[in-house]
Amino acid sequence: MSSENILRLITVLVILTCCIEQGFSIKCWVCRSDSDPKCADPFDNSTVPITDCKQEPDLEHLPGVRPTMCRKIRQKVNGEWRYFRSCAYMGEPGIAGDERFCLMRTGTYNIFMEYCTCNSKDGCNSASKDHGSLLLLLFTMIIPLGYVLCFS
Repeated sequence: MSSENILRLITVLVILTCCIEQGFSIKCWVCRSDSDPKCADPFDNSTVPITDCKQEPDLEHLPGVRPTMCRKIRQKVNGEWRYFRSCAYMGEPGIAGDERFCLMRTGTYNIFMEYCTCNSKDGCNSASKDHGSLLLLLFTMIIPLGYVLCFS
């Protein structure tokens, strides 16, 4: 097999891997710190089972929309922090390899909210904004391999 064919095969496998990963359901932590203090940061998942988001119910106001990401909401109301972790039906995940992108909102009466969404891996809404990317790792391993195969 020529090095050109090997490179084509690797390219096809990477594309298929990306497509297949998108088709699977994501699993997220689902909890509220007002009912389970271990849901706050630092997160302790010993009392929280991970939830398969494909099992989450359809929402009346979003017909046909399924959860494809995990969400973590950090909220400060009158000086008290609250944390909510759930499956996310809408939103934008952070940049691949760096899902620290969060929407922050402040309001009157000492209210602060931070919405973070991710879809890099199951349970990605557990950490306090420090995530890696399997796809980025895959590319950093395959690109040098393709280079070696093509030019050796």
